[in-house]
Amino acid sequence: MREGARLRLDYTAQSLWSVDRMIEEVRREGTPYPAVEVLLRGFGAYAGEVIARQTGAEWWLTGGDHWIRTPDGRLWDPLDEARRCFTGDGSLRLLCRDATRK
Repeated sequence: MREGARLRLDYTAQSLWSVDRMIEEVRREGTPYPAVEVLLRGFGAYAGEVIARQTGAEWWLTGGDHWIRTPDGRLWDPLDEARRCFTGDGSLRLLCRDATRK
């Protein structure tokens, strides 16, 4: 994805601006959800890894869902947030901002 979309994915919070914009672009093109489901899952996983690296969080698997648990005990769902971005109701950048606030 990085080469094809020319995204700079360097595991920084700033890189999530580009991911949010890419999701918005795909949504505006009218791409059906089933066609981008795997892409969105990948973007959500990437955002979760950004949060993990920034906060020392760990991935948690509960009920078949993947979550990020930050050291303060809060749970975050970056995979769902990527899906919400696609519907116009979410932001991976803002999720990261909130998760990294102390």
